[in-house]
Amino acid sequence: SVVCVFDPQSSFNPDETTITIKEVNVNIMGRVDYNQQQVNKWTSSICELSLTQLAKQGKPYKYIVNCAVMQKCGAGLHTANSCYWDTAMDGSCTVRWENRTMYCVVCVFAVAI
Repeated sequence: SVVCVFDPQSSFNPDETTITIKEVNVNIMGRVDYNQQQVNKWTSSICELSLTQLAKQGKPYKYIVNCAVMQKCGAGLHTANSCYWDTAMDGSCTVRWENRTMYCVVCVFAVAI
């Protein structure tokens, strides 16, 4: 038989993850203006650094990170996510970050190993 033990120290913490992702965004884009030629680099860097920082926490999760960057120009942006998983162990969070010229939306999915 399989016994699952819930360990609050190992559980997904969306608040802690939000802080981590906001720090990543500030480090990569905090002092720059929107530049279409840099968006691919920024989104890749945000995803890679986010994964690195989340993995450093040493929690028993596989992570999926999705990032979208959009110039502030008055247009709307709507996003949605849906997951079918174990809500007791798995989790997700969506972090919206912005500066004066752009928005960045990062979605993190954590699936227990």
